[in-house]
Amino acid sequence: MRKPGIGLAIVLIVIAGLLVEHPAGRVGAQTSSPMDEVVLGGRLYDDWSEVKSVTPPPGSHPIWGRQSTNTLSGPETWRCVTCHGWDYQGKDGAWSSGANYTGFPGVYAARTLPAATLTGILTGSSDPEHDFSPYLSAAEIQALVAFIREGVVDDRDYIDLVSRKVIGGEVAHGQALYTQTCATCHGEDGRKITFRYQGMQVSLASLAVQDPWRFLHRTRFGVARAPEMPIGAALGWSAQDGRDVLAYAQTLPSGLEPQVTPPLAGPEPTPVRLPGGPAQNLITGVLTALGAMATSLGFALLLGALLVGILLVVVWMLRSRK
Repeated sequence: MRKPGIGLAIVLIVIAGLLVEHPAGRVGAQTSSPMDEVVLGGRLYDDWSEVKSVTPPPGSHPIWGRQSTNTLSGPETWRCVTCHGWDYQGKDGAWSSGANYTGFPGVYAARTLPAATLTGILTGSSDPEHDFSPYLSAAEIQALVAFIREGVVDDRDYIDLVSRKVIGGEVAHGQALYTQTCATCHGEDGRKITFRYQGMQVSLASLAVQDPWRFLHRTRFGVARAPEMPIGAALGWSAQDGRDVLAYAQTLPSGLEPQVTPPLAGPEPTPVRLPGGPAQNLITGVLTALGAMATSLGFALLLGALLVGILLVVVWMLRSRK
């Protein structure tokens, strides 16, 4: 017959084994969600060197020499977004012309490719000069693949390509989301924090007006340089929620509004009556008529005298010849 002490000891050993397998600090701990991977991929797409706190390789990206329209060089050419655009459309989207045009395709069309194919593109299987495996880990490559397959959206549904205005946004809903999440850091008017954009410091509203595609991407996935920023993907925002926040941001003071010249202050100027003009009464009317007649008579006498003088000269010349 087994002694009770032996059974108790066995139970204690089993419990101890479970505690070793699942220590207090790890029991119930959350693992990375698929959305975390997509968010990481979105930030790597923005600026992988900033995410990793490393310096890109010297010079321009090897593929950069295949285009001659975009004059950027150096570290900027190593960013995915520089070639493929904030709207993910590359040469077919917002950067189809202008200084940012490169002729390179976007990544939106690639979202339907198998994960293995995208991994091969990012690791140089399709093009050795497009090999990022020396700079990104296998997990980071996988995050970029997840971002392309699950994170990119068609911004043409939300932003007019010509006017850059939001299509069908709900400003009131965007204002509510902005007030709850963004206003603490950016301020009620969006001017509390400024950004470096095309060599200038601009406000949030200015960025929303000038580059709404960049605004939407960073609203969804955050900024590589500010990982602490609340982001739509973590807050459960839909693409429509981000669009509505953009619509509201475009209503904030941007400094790009048309300037209206204010009227000059002071009393209204008193009109000055100039001499001449129509007669004001009977006497001035008669005087005006007589003046006109005198002027006409004087002109007629002068003209008559001139004609008589010409006739006298002609007669004199004819007599002199005889």
